[in-house]
Amino acid sequence: MLDDPRTVRITGDDTAAVYRRADDVDDAGDTADPDGAGARPHARADRPVPEAYVWSNLTSGNGTRALWLLLLPFMVVNLAHWMRPAARAGTRAVRLYGLLVRLAALSLTVLLVAAACEVALDLTAWQCAGTHACVERHTWLAFLDGGWWGVPGRRLALAALVPTALVALLWYLSHRTWRAYESQEPLPRTDGADTVTTLSRPGFWYGRRLVSRLRAAHTAAGLLTVAATVGTAAARHDRERGGAALLDVLGHVLEVVLLAGAVCVVWVVCGRGRTEERLDHKIDRHIVRRLPLGSAAVLALSLVYAAWSRPGWTSSGRLPGDVTFGGIAVVQGAVAVALAVVARKLYTWDPEHRSALRGLGGPAVVMLACALGGVMSGGVAQRVADWLDGTGGVLPGPPVLLTWQASVIPAVLFVVLALCALLGRRALSRAKAQESAVEKEYGVERGDPGRTRAIARARAMAALTDRAPLLVGVTSGATLLLGTAAVVGALVSGKTPVGAAEGTYAFVEGAARVGQALGSWLIGFAFLMFVTWGRRAYKDPHARRTIGILWDVGTFWPRAAHPFAPPCYAERAVPDLTWRMTTWTRATGGRLVISGHSQGSVLAAAAAWQLEPADRGRVALLTYGSPIERLYGRWFPAHFGPDALKALHEDVDRWRNLYRLTDPIGGPVRLPDVDCVPFADPLEYGRTTLHPLPAPLLGHSDYQADPRFARERADLLARLGLGARVPGQADPACVPNEAQAP
Repeated sequence: MLDDPRTVRITGDDTAAVYRRADDVDDAGDTADPDGAGARPHARADRPVPEAYVWSNLTSGNGTRALWLLLLPFMVVNLAHWMRPAARAGTRAVRLYGLLVRLAALSLTVLLVAAACEVALDLTAWQCAGTHACVERHTWLAFLDGGWWGVPGRRLALAALVPTALVALLWYLSHRTWRAYESQEPLPRTDGADTVTTLSRPGFWYGRRLVSRLRAAHTAAGLLTVAATVGTAAARHDRERGGAALLDVLGHVLEVVLLAGAVCVVWVVCGRGRTEERLDHKIDRHIVRRLPLGSAAVLALSLVYAAWSRPGWTSSGRLPGDVTFGGIAVVQGAVAVALAVVARKLYTWDPEHRSALRGLGGPAVVMLACALGGVMSGGVAQRVADWLDGTGGVLPGPPVLLTWQASVIPAVLFVVLALCALLGRRALSRAKAQESAVEKEYGVERGDPGRTRAIARARAMAALTDRAPLLVGVTSGATLLLGTAAVVGALVSGKTPVGAAEGTYAFVEGAARVGQALGSWLIGFAFLMFVTWGRRAYKDPHARRTIGILWDVGTFWPRAAHPFAPPCYAERAVPDLTWRMTTWTRATGGRLVISGHSQGSVLAAAAAWQLEPADRGRVALLTYGSPIERLYGRWFPAHFGPDALKALHEDVDRWRNLYRLTDPIGGPVRLPDVDCVPFADPLEYGRTTLHPLPAPLLGHSDYQADPRFARERADLLARLGLGARVPGQADPACVPNEAQAP
């Protein structure tokens, strides 16, 4: 970033830090002199000093980042919390929107733990360990076949340690990242928060209290899910088989306790949202400690209850997984529909035509998060069932609902591919229509057809980014409709699609067989690809970097809905930038041009919003390849809407935004006197004296290769009285997820 191998870390650590060129370490003072006269004597005011803030390790650091792929549904549903339409904060509809997203997030935690229980308790301990032929194939289960461990309740109690360990791992990861990210205290503010955007509120990047509450609730929900799976199986046996009266009573008591625990969890999730108007240092320790510990105690009692001796108890069939997964699917669908109603109401209060899906972006993303969680859960269950059963067909297998859900995947995929083909065809048509405009722009009458076609297609394909809301909306709608059909089919028939279609029309039977077989194959392929991708990312830093780009957007926002989502790097990066900008400007009396590329531009804007007005007026922004309006303004209108961007433009000293028509990520901010004329890409149409070889299409990268970049930066520096150029610094390529602050 600094175009110099000799760099010195000014402040920060190995995770995120500010660097300078070695020659610039003593060129500007960072602290006021003891007499309060301003900068130290050796500070130079005749030229600007470049600094680089490097934060890539926050999203793609060590190999453990690859494990975050398992948390993908949690990250997606957390995004939906921030996608609400622009409306006055504090209204009942806004609070209801946040509550519904938190409930959807809670259902995903229950779904994950239920899937783990399905694999460990139902398929392994209940079905395979209870079938002699399966035990012979998997000798590591031999100790569960007969003897003291042969009682089904004891097998379930032992297998319950697996999902319990999963819940404990999620709690540990959330707690560790909570201490590293949510506990980074922002710069104290003395002014009142702006009302235009919530990003300027003092407590926006300090979600310590809410995350601790949600972590306790989700941990308790996971433990109670395991307890319910084990305890209700034993209670059902005692109730149906005429077991001991005491055990029957204990079973009813356990069910009442489980219901009470579930009510407490839902109450905690619904009870409190975010506190952003101030830094909330309080921690609800009575909830944070007692709720998980109480749930752990209920789980321990349920394990003891299930392990109690019950002569004649044998395991057959399946555990009631269809009811569990069906209930989760119904709740998720109902929450998504209710969220759509609330979002639409919020949108009608303050309509913004650029908002994704006319305010329905959040509900659509919630639906996709639930679908992603279902695919991951069903994929693991089906692959484990195939591994345990092989081709023997001796096990009942996973719940039929999971088979129905897998069977509708080909139909959803067909809809998505058809829409992609339609959009691609339209893009090619637009590219063909733009060819004459490209030649006119470059001033060539009869250019190279291949060169012209490549430039026009690059522009048309980059414009497809603006069609992403349509793709998300159609996919979400198809998922909701076909998912509802799958739930109804599974609960009504109680059979797999092939079994339910037997005896009907030949076409229906054939379609059911194709859908079930193809769905099973696709879900297995997706599972293998997921594992392969995660393994490669764990070992390969380049692949991990690719995943890090996904986290750039997904983990920018605080964990307001799901505490087990990957941590929000901005809760470290924004305070870092704010502290550096504020302390430097106040100590030296100087001014700043903060320059950000891609996601770095979003961080720059977020940090500027956190400054006090006096400090904000000493800052100029230079953004390039920025998704701040094209992505964030459309999908997060309540926080990056037109009013918020306009207010930021008015508060900072100057703002210039650079973009290309071939850039699929960056775009205009759509504010007067902010956007430059789009950069030419490629720089030259053909061979020239300065470019004897064909100039490449750069798209989203290497904005500094265009001479206009240096001129725009020089204009900003001159406006701030910092000189017309940065001596000793070339125009290096800025890494997509890093920000420069000269």
